[in-house]
Amino acid sequence: MPAEEAHRIVCHLDDLLAARGLTLAALSEAVGVSVVNLSVLKNQRAKAIRFSTLTALCEALDCTPGELFTVAAADSGA
Repeated sequence: MPAEEAHRIVCHLDDLLAARGLTLAALSEAVGVSVVNLSVLKNQRAKAIRFSTLTALCEALDCTPGELFTVAAADSGA
């Protein structure tokens, strides 16, 4: 099996928080997820997210999963 590759999922939590005038602490309280775990997500270090967390984030931020996450283009360098 090849070495673990970095994922290409990009989280836009920073942009959504700024657009809605929310802090990470306020979002944490609203969704019931620790600031530390939200910070991991925001800083592109998360490897997974529960559907229940994704649902809570989308409800609190009034967004869709496609607004919260996108897939970055694959590196074409060989």
